[in-house]
Parts: sequence; C-alpha cells; structure tokens
Amino acid sequence: MSVALWCYLLPALAGYALTSIYLLRNPELLHRRKRPAFHCRHISHRGGKASSPPSTALTDVSALASPGCGEKLENTMEAFTNAVDHGAEMLEMDCQLTLDGHVVVSHDDHLLRQTGLDSRVSSLRLQDLPLYRQELEVTFNQGHYSRGADRKLPLLEEVFQRFPKIPVSIEIKENNQRLIEKVSELVTRYRRERITVWASVSSRAMQQCHSTNSAMPYSFTAKRGVLLLLLFYSGLLPFVPLGETLLQFYLPRIFNRTFVPEKPILRKRLAAWLLEKVTMRRSLFRHLAARGIQVHLFVCNTEQDIKAAVDLGATGVMSDYPSLLSGCLASSPAT
Repeated sequence: MSVALWCYLLPALAGYALTSIYLLRNPELLHRRKRPAFHCRHISHRGGKASSPPSTALTDVSALASPGCGEKLENTMEAFTNAVDHGAEMLEMDCQLTLDGHVVVSHDDHLLRQTGLDSRVSSLRLQDLPLYRQELEVTFNQGHYSRGADRKLPLLEEVFQRFPKIPVSIEIKENNQRLIEKVSELVTRYRRERITVWASVSSRAMQQCHSTNSAMPYSFTAKRGVLLLLLFYSGLLPFVPLGETLLQFYLPRIFNRTFVPEKPILRKRLAAWLLEKVTMRRSLFRHLAARGIQVHLFVCNTEQDIKAAVDLGATGVMSDYPSLLSGCLASSPAT
C-alpha cells in the first residue's frame, strides 16, 4: 500500500473512530430516546421463588420445610404475589399452550422436571394438568430447593387479572403461532400492550411475535444480541437504529457456580471468562440506557452478584429472591 494512500486512510479511520466514540456517549444526537411505559429495576425470575435465600446449610428436606424458609414454587400465583409484595416491578415468565387452547404459565413444555409426569403441556387438557412437585430445585441456585402451598400451574389470564398494572416479560420458547396468537389476544383483551414484553431466544419466534402484535415492546434475541456486539466492537452501533426495548442477558459470573449451563462449551472456565469479558461492557450498557433500552442481567441470587450487575450498569436485575433483591437495590441508588 502506497504512502499516499495511508495518508488518506489513517485520518479517515481516526475520524471514524472519534466520531463513533463521541456518538456512543451521546446517542441522542442521532436517535430519539425510547419512552417505554415502564422502567423496572426489580425483576422476579419465573415469578420469584423465595422471599429470602436459604443458607448453604438448608439443603435437606427437613430444613426446607421449616416455616422460616419462606419458599415458593416457581411460576405459581403464590410466587407472583410474594414477589410483588416484596417490591417486584416486573414478573418474568414462560408460557405454554394446553391441548384445549389455554395459555398456562410454565417454564417447561415437558412436565417431568416440574411435576413428575412424563407428558407435555401441549398434550394435555387444562383440567388434566398435574400439580407441581412438593419441592423443586432452584435452577439458578443449584442445591437449594423451593416449596409452597400453591402447586397449580396458573393461567396467564389469572396473572393479568391479579396484577393489571405490573409489567410482564413473556418468553416464547418456540415458533408456535397458535400460542403467540393466544398470548396476543389476552394482552389485547386486558389492554396490556405497553407493559407486556415479547421475549424469545429464537429470531423466528420473535418475528412471529412482533408481526402478530407490533404494539408490544420486545427484547433482543440470541442472533440480535450477537449482532449488537458486532456493531459495538466495529464502532457502527451509534449509527444503527434499534427496535428492541429490552436486553436480557446472563450475568456470566454465575456460570459453574450457582448455575451450570446446558452447553458444554460454557462449562469451561476459559469460555465463561471470555464471554464475560466480551459481553459485560459498561460503555455498551450506558449507550443502550441512553437510548431508552433497558438492560436486565440475570439470574442474580446472591448479594455479590446483584451488586456486580448494578456496578456493570444494568438498569434492572432479575432474581429468584425478591426480598434479597429489594434490600440490595435499596442500598444501590438508581443511576
């Protein structure tokens, strides 16, 4: 490459880099800030499973049955009520469709883990759904268990009726058009379009969600999250419009400690370390927040993890322990 070409190229690259950095810090110059109907710091994962985290000693059934443990089963009305009572500003949940067309709140379609029945929600009528097991392991705090008096899989409609003003993030795990349409119908019926969020890892499912009800805010999918990082590291992010309202992502430091990922690659220390270095960027989170895009990090079930998420610039933290989260956020003023 000739010296003359370098004389043009280097100033152009320097100018691009400086402009990108400036706009990254001042995105309002190119983008109108999003004004969602909600801003949530306290998010309860699967409705929140406990009012306070059990000590490391509480791993046997007799200890878990003690009145002071305060456990609730995931995705039950008891868990949702407990979470809201302890300050939850958003409820995160997953939905499935029964054989007879009812939308129920359940993380899994296959019921074995949750109920002991080797069947799918989609193969059963509402009246035939089994109760939850008497205790369930907290997925993001392995070795700890939740218990509760309420063992019924609730209808999404019941959640909307009980909590008409509470924002809800609904994860759609697969591109099920009938389920998506049913969820959209319920959201519209209860006039919750502005406070109910489409969430999905799948880009195809999200496309279907957004085309079915475009009035609802939506979160980044896995592919869009990767694109977001590529735009950030290439310097193009400040120039690109974003339709999403939420970024919900793991706090990688929980991997192989409170949570063991399903993917073997993420069980390797180096892979988890690299993921944290690449994704947990304060400048990225500040830029998104300045554009009105909320950043929720999950699932933070210890004081140290909650503090780490807040220090990284997360606008919201997702936890299984609503009262613990309330206490930690109370001591960490919103920025």
